[in-house]
Amino acid sequence: MYLQDIYTLSLNLAGLPGMSIPAGFSQQLPVGMQLISNYFDESRLLNVAHQFQQATDWHLKTPEVG
Repeated sequence: MYLQDIYTLSLNLAGLPGMSIPAGFSQQLPVGMQLISNYFDESRLLNVAHQFQQATDWHLKTPEVG
């Protein structure tokens, strides 16, 4: 287990559906947004992620290298 797992471990242990989506950059590093839903509500989770993707263009951007 890694230290970064601290943010997803409780979600996994609880059995809740969740996903991370691109949400921008901070100091040229990608930032993700974690979405969590209720039990058996994956369709809402996917719908919210899809709406966020349609409203933003973070999924198309890449960090500047150099």
